[in-house]
Amino acid sequence: MIGPIVVAGRRLCPTPVFDTYWRFTAERQRVYQARVRGDPPPWTADPIIASYRFTSCYRTADRVSQYLINEVIYCGSQDPDEVLFRILLFRFFNRISTWELLRSGIGEVTWAGFHLDSYDAVLTAAISASERIYSPAYVIPSPRFGARRKHTNHLMLLEQMMGRGLCRRLETAVSMADAFRLLRRHPGIGDFLAYQLIIDVNYSTLIDFDEMDFVVAGPGARDGICKCFGPEARGVEAELIGYMSDTQEQHFARLGLSFSGLNGSRRLQLIDCQNLFCEVDKYARVAHPEITGYSGRTRIKQRFRPNDHALTCWFPPKWSINEVAQSHARI
Repeated sequence: MIGPIVVAGRRLCPTPVFDTYWRFTAERQRVYQARVRGDPPPWTADPIIASYRFTSCYRTADRVSQYLINEVIYCGSQDPDEVLFRILLFRFFNRISTWELLRSGIGEVTWAGFHLDSYDAVLTAAISASERIYSPAYVIPSPRFGARRKHTNHLMLLEQMMGRGLCRRLETAVSMADAFRLLRRHPGIGDFLAYQLIIDVNYSTLIDFDEMDFVVAGPGARDGICKCFGPEARGVEAELIGYMSDTQEQHFARLGLSFSGLNGSRRLQLIDCQNLFCEVDKYARVAHPEITGYSGRTRIKQRFRPNDHALTCWFPPKWSINEVAQSHARI
């Protein structure tokens, strides 16, 4: 255990979950690397990681984000309006099967050929057949446009966002925070969703901001931060996420942990440290049941189930790490 730390002028005493954050991160990344190499299971001796579902340490390496980058952002026209349309459409549902359902039912998914009624019909038919069209990963609130079904309201929101020139505004944004505010002003898009969406848009060539520029702590991250630092951390969550990113090498070394980053070249960014707080919040429900967060949740809902599809590791080309990723996959 380390002693008190001072962040944003506030003296905080880390709990045992703080060191668990780093140990979990190192082990979860080791599991990811083993799976990318194609190593056979079991990939870990940690019974919690082996039993429950946890996302990758790097948001961009997560299976759904990989699909977004490979099959949505960089697959198809690179016209800015088309890229933004595909990103928003995909993330409003955040489910790979829904995207593939739309491609199957509509054909090429484009803003130029968008007809709300056609998309609505495909999704309504899926719901009528008892198919799920939204991911359970996090709640995506329904904007209030007056339609009876949630997905229809999301399609109406998408049409409004694109029709009012959001793409041009994003292209002229001067910072990630500025771009975040452009998304945040739309109905049904709160702080958490706006931040997740701007990170997605930033994977494309539409905008190009440093992921260390800006962060928003979501509800799960705030719970994880509370478990790591106690309730005194309330109000300085963004600064604490920055502290974790800034000091990562120091704490991995302190605990004798091996962590080489994303393919040996990319440190944990603000978005990754934010997500890891969410995952450690879940992990601590089993590892540290005596330490509670704001929500009071005590169970991890999703069990780990191996996916037959091989993991991909292709990242935004502007990061210049894809050749490194491919060489590591061959090791």
